[in-house]
Order: sequence, then structure tokens, then C-alpha cells
Amino acid sequence: QLHLEESGGGSVQTGGSLRLSCRSSGQFNVMGWFRTSPGKDREGVAGIDRSGRTWYADSIKGRFTISKDDTENIVYLEMTLLTPEDSGLYRCAAGPSIVATMGWYDRAAMFGTWGQGTQVTISS
Repeated sequence: QLHLEESGGGSVQTGGSLRLSCRSSGQFNVMGWFRTSPGKDREGVAGIDRSGRTWYADSIKGRFTISKDDTENIVYLEMTLLTPEDSGLYRCAAGPSIVATMGWYDRAAMFGTWGQGTQVTISS
């Protein structure tokens, strides 16, 4: 069973940047980043598979970049041009390779292992 731990959240002003990290205790097939905020449904924002292929939600495309360090089993989410709409609890989650095959990165139910999350707060 993998263990995932996020870090890097914080409070920044609109237009600022943050880099989130998700450290995994072992190798994974697919890693996704999800966010939740009050009054909104959980949203998949980005994902990456073992080969490094990536997926992004339309809401963050062009502003967020997902990457990974295979030697350290860390997945990063570089977030730029942040707005208050980006505020929320960001969690990483590991899933099976079929997520990448089918493009199911926004399907939280397909991800079996979750981290506790890191809070991101963007002020206007």
C-alpha cells in the first residue's frame, strides 16, 4: 500500500505561484492532483502517468504544470497565475494505469490511494 504525502501549500496573493509536492512511498502507475473547496465538487486538475504523459483540466490549462521525479518518487504541481478560484485543499492520489489509458484523470473513484492534502489559499 502506497503512502502519499503532500506539501507546498500556503497563502499567496492573486497572480502568485506555488509548487506543490506529492511524495510517494513507492512507484506508482498514475498520479493525479485533485482539489476541493467549500461549495464546489472535487475537481481533478492534473495527472501524470509512468511514461510522463500528462493531463490537465481546462480550468487550469496553461497555468499549472505537473511533473515527476522518478528517482525520488515525487510528483510536482507547479501553479502560476493563481486566482482565488484556485483556493482549496489539494490532494494527490495514485491510480491504476487504466486511468491514463482511458483518460479518467477526473474520476476520483478510480484512484485508490490518497494523501491528506495541502491547503492553498489565494487572496485577492
